[in-house]
Amino acid sequence: MGIFVVMRTRGAAWHDAAALEEQAAWDAHATFMNGLQREGFVVLGGPLEGTPDVLLVVRAETPDEIVQRLHADPWTSMGLLQVTRIAPWTIRLGTLP
Repeated sequence: MGIFVVMRTRGAAWHDAAALEEQAAWDAHATFMNGLQREGFVVLGGPLEGTPDVLLVVRAETPDEIVQRLHADPWTSMGLLQVTRIAPWTIRLGTLP
């Protein structure tokens, strides 16, 4: 099991005038992401302030597993968020829970 950093960026369906919690299907997205965190797949995550990006730290076997798991997020199929980068991460300082 490896540690990966995942960047997701707002897609074409994102409404810039609306807050995060006011986007379409917020409750379904939040429930989905909270489930991934409870399972230990997502270790840390959240929006990068002042950017259209979201950073996730995940535990997975492969980048394909990450794409597959995030494909089930309602915000992916609705075009609100898309994966733009997945990179293995070697932690040199500190530890993850």
